[in-house]
Amino acid sequence: MLLGKVAGSIWATQKDEKLEGVKFLIVNEQTPEGNDTGKYVVAIDTVQAGIGDVVLVAAGSSARQTELTKDKPVDAVIMAVVDKVSLK
Repeated sequence: MLLGKVAGSIWATQKDEKLEGVKFLIVNEQTPEGNDTGKYVVAIDTVQAGIGDVVLVAAGSSARQTELTKDKPVDAVIMAVVDKVSLK
């Protein structure tokens, strides 16, 4: 899983029919301390995330394990909005 902050969105009018109705968001990967890593990923949103939200992203085959992404050509999915990160 990756921790990141939603930086923007992508609109695609022409896409695979299995991706109709899904929302694509751009996620800026972050460290647990909240620092940007400079890496970005495009992920399918399954939790109504918005710009500025800190989120958890699953990538690879795990991205196809949610109800919304099952059997779809997806490599990254936002599956949680983070309320708090606590480091000891």
